[in-house]
Amino acid sequence: MIHEVDEVLKRLLGGGALAGSGIDVAFDAPTRDWAARRTGPAVNAYLYDIREDVNRRQRGHLPVVDERDVVVKRRQPPRWFRLSYLVTAWTKQPQDEHRLLSAVLATLIPRELIAPSELPGALGELGLTVPVSVAGIQTEARSLAEIWSALGGELKPSLDLVVTAPFPAYPEYDAGPPVTEGAAVRVRTLGDDTPVTEERAHRPAQVAALKDARAAAGRGGREAGPVG
Repeated sequence: MIHEVDEVLKRLLGGGALAGSGIDVAFDAPTRDWAARRTGPAVNAYLYDIREDVNRRQRGHLPVVDERDVVVKRRQPPRWFRLSYLVTAWTKQPQDEHRLLSAVLATLIPRELIAPSELPGALGELGLTVPVSVAGIQTEARSLAEIWSALGGELKPSLDLVVTAPFPAYPEYDAGPPVTEGAAVRVRTLGDDTPVTEERAHRPAQVAALKDARAAAGRGGREAGPVG
């Protein structure tokens, strides 16, 4: 799931206002060694924090249907995790870095939500929209100064980018076979010892519609029999 979010971010950061600029998008830790090895302008998105968004946690089970829209499995709702990225720009001049950060802001601000059709792999198969926030209020326990200190580098202008992504919960459980017959109720008059002669049956709406369709198809086949 995390590598798929990286793929989405690489496409977003490399497009928009930076499309066609040839700016490299990296996910390495922005240490002094990395800064010394780079050969050109770059935008760095360093994943520095992963934690669950417990406010989004759900209970119960979700149905998994096949191509016939029949429930074949049940699974737990996905768990949502906040992936926090430290986004920085790297050039030779501070003014150019500020221009890059402005371009990143211009690209990400309109993208508050990422549609499932834009998500790759298993992340897109979940069919859920992924929220994105940039330069918001930092709620994590670690401050940016502590992060830079841990990286062994000097403090630089940066953007805090948070992607809240779903992660499938395992395992999945096999569902029972679909209902094809409804419940039957036998009715007997009070005080009557005679055998039960009346039976009332209830069929689910979907089952009833399916049987009616089959019956209609059978009648149609008989009516359109061979001629001559």
